[in-house]
Amino acid sequence: MRSAASTPNNLLATIVVISTMTAAILLRPCHGFQQQLGAVSRVARSGVSPSYSLRIRRADGASQLVALQYNTRSFSRLYSSSSDDDSSKKARILFLGTPDVAATSLKTIYEQSQSPDSQYEVVGVVTQPPKRRKRRGKEVPSPVGLVAEELGIYTLCPEKARDAEFLDELENEVRPDLCITAAYGQYLPKRFLALPKFGTLNIHPSLLPRWRGASPVQRSLEAGDNPVGVSVLFTVSKMDAGPIVAQESLEIDENEQATTLLPTLFDIGTKSLVDALPKVIKGDITMDTATVQDESLVAEASMIDSSEGQLWPTKMSAQECHNRVRGFSMWPGTFLYFQVGDDESNDPVKVKVVETRVLEETAEPTNVIEIGPKKKDGLRLVCSDGSVLEMLKVQPATRNVMDAKSFVNGLQGNSVRWLSGLDE
Repeated sequence: MRSAASTPNNLLATIVVISTMTAAILLRPCHGFQQQLGAVSRVARSGVSPSYSLRIRRADGASQLVALQYNTRSFSRLYSSSSDDDSSKKARILFLGTPDVAATSLKTIYEQSQSPDSQYEVVGVVTQPPKRRKRRGKEVPSPVGLVAEELGIYTLCPEKARDAEFLDELENEVRPDLCITAAYGQYLPKRFLALPKFGTLNIHPSLLPRWRGASPVQRSLEAGDNPVGVSVLFTVSKMDAGPIVAQESLEIDENEQATTLLPTLFDIGTKSLVDALPKVIKGDITMDTATVQDESLVAEASMIDSSEGQLWPTKMSAQECHNRVRGFSMWPGTFLYFQVGDDESNDPVKVKVVETRVLEETAEPTNVIEIGPKKKDGLRLVCSDGSVLEMLKVQPATRNVMDAKSFVNGLQGNSVRWLSGLDE
């Protein structure tokens, strides 16, 4: 016999299924697929409210879940009635981001939105479309997409942010009051920027106006900047040129790498943004009252090319080499070509330089690489100006990352020299 308590749950399930199917027809799916409606399935996770997912069939015949995955709480939040007094008081926030650092920011902002006195709610997420990590592998959502699914937040994945259907959906369905971007990875058109009444805020990991552009952390480390920092600013059509809402500087260690610095700066920037949100929503901080950037201090953080990863001891000092290793640690990395042994007919070996430090001593310039005398010393490379770069960790082609001692042990007594002129 069916219990009376199960009836409301079944009724709610029916309503959610019908609503999800209706939404699939009205809303453009995450991937922009040509839709063929398939099974609507109930997904129950341990400790998580039941959610419903709609499987569609793409034009190429593959079957895949779209981003219409909601638990009942998030579904009602997106389509909440304007007569709901509690909801109507809250600013509707749309979050845009893609990589891991942005996913962490999304979690933080969402958690803050759940506090009883929060003045805002996260009603949607925009991220880059899922990609295949391997040639024949499955499409995998971005880190932000995975977090949005975990939190039950409505998600859109347009191929381009300028797509008319995507912008129509934001304007007519999502209706954001404020947008937040964190390493989203696409240019936002004027029509997008005109949608939220409180504007669009961006977390940018540099002390603007220094290092506007695609690679701020990498370029700041390459230049040897200290302190570094992060800015929260309003987004305008010109890249990273909007007025600044908040800015934090950070003193760093001389050996800090981009791999560890980038998430640190995004954590600081997210906290600054969360602290500023109430004032932005109240209208105390606006595009007109935020701090205008000094155009005379602008430095461009141009996109990095993989060819920049090669180190040139004939042209660069040890400090310059070290700073490039630090800045390019995430991508593309840095490398040298080694000649192993005295036989010059041996093919050069491409070696990735993973971790370095600069020694205070100087030496007579040479292309011979030797390990230092102490137990934990690295491979010592003398640049043409006599400055000494110590390579603590390296990675020969097709091998794993290893410390200097392991590399030397693998040489079996052969000498090693760095080569110049290759790929120049």
